[in-house]
Amino acid sequence: MKKKKFYQQLYFQVIIAITLGILLGNFYPELGEKMKPLGDSFIKLVKMIIAPVIFITLTLGIAHMTDLKKVGRIAIKAMLYFFTFSTLALIIGLIVGNIIQPGAGLNIDPASLSGDVSQYQQKAHDTTLTGFIMNIIPETLFSPLIGDNILQVLLVAILMGIALVLTKEKSGKVTEFLQVLAAPVFKIVHMLMKLAPIGAFGAMAFTIGKYGLASVLNLIFLVGTFYITSILFIVLVLGAVAWYNGFNIFKLMYYLKEELLLVLGTSSSESALPGIMEKMEKAGCSKAIVGLVVPTGYSFNLDGTNIYMTLASLFIAQALNIDLSLEKQLMLLLVAMLSSKGAAGVTGAGFVTLAATLAVVPEIPIAGMTLILGIDKFMSECRALTNVIGNSVATVVVANWEKQLDKKQLQYCLENPNEIEKKLEV
Repeated sequence: MKKKKFYQQLYFQVIIAITLGILLGNFYPELGEKMKPLGDSFIKLVKMIIAPVIFITLTLGIAHMTDLKKVGRIAIKAMLYFFTFSTLALIIGLIVGNIIQPGAGLNIDPASLSGDVSQYQQKAHDTTLTGFIMNIIPETLFSPLIGDNILQVLLVAILMGIALVLTKEKSGKVTEFLQVLAAPVFKIVHMLMKLAPIGAFGAMAFTIGKYGLASVLNLIFLVGTFYITSILFIVLVLGAVAWYNGFNIFKLMYYLKEELLLVLGTSSSESALPGIMEKMEKAGCSKAIVGLVVPTGYSFNLDGTNIYMTLASLFIAQALNIDLSLEKQLMLLLVAMLSSKGAAGVTGAGFVTLAATLAVVPEIPIAGMTLILGIDKFMSECRALTNVIGNSVATVVVANWEKQLDKKQLQYCLENPNEIEKKLEV
């Protein structure tokens, strides 16, 4: 197979696109803002293919399993992993916020706060347990395939997969059809990924053009603290988990470099979901594990978002000179644990969960969110990257627990990432 030149590599093209987007947004902000449709269009194109990818992968994964108890066991283990590490991320955010105190010294008067955070308050208010459960149930069996609710797609895919197992003598042709359909669907994914540099350029040019690099400087301490905390979480916590399960976190990230750069450019973890699912399956994780863990993790395993929630809450309290006792901070932690799960699948979950958390902790005024409204966009990239890396590690770990991981294939992929990339594009 002919080796690609460096400038033909997708990750190189995305890096160049991000750089050009930053330069355009910084020096020609009005023109940069006009690039927004490029980023929005690319993300819409990727969202268009997410539901079919999840449905086909998970349905086929379950359909090929002879023991349906395994499906339940995988789901329980995945949720146990999600709960453990999501809670750990919240605790780490709380600890770092207390040690570094990024908001100390700002001395902002709560009465001086202004800004519109009502849309996030409304979404947080609407996020109830009953509403969450009802939102998982689709209107019809096939309506999730034309929507963007990942949890509804998961429910229908699980039901269809189980039904195919229970009727395998009669439904063999349906399974064969889905196997055949998978090839063109993933080919569409590869075709769309060719447009990734354009999407990354448009999204980055808009972000810098609208908010400006200067807007982040006055709150650079919070942004820096969040980035450093997320990096430490990835390297130390997820790195230790990866090491214990027999693989290297840095090699995994390099293997997923195209998807991670895409997330960095678009600030959207969803833009990388189809590619992550395909690559994790190629890396030796079974189809059922990938189909169940990756999409579910996008809703329930938000490590980056959880670090952000406790860190941002403490920043607001410190900036407003509000002293939170240990008891109140533990209450904040418990509320954040619940609100982060309650907002699963909600668009803009990071800010929505923060609003939901502050609404239940009366000591911190929800209007304090206006302090970070302008720089939230600059932290969304790091949130999304941490979430994606956390979900990728979770997929390998759960596959290893279930003995549905081809370790030789995983090591081959991690040692030869560029070879795998070329094979996927064929």
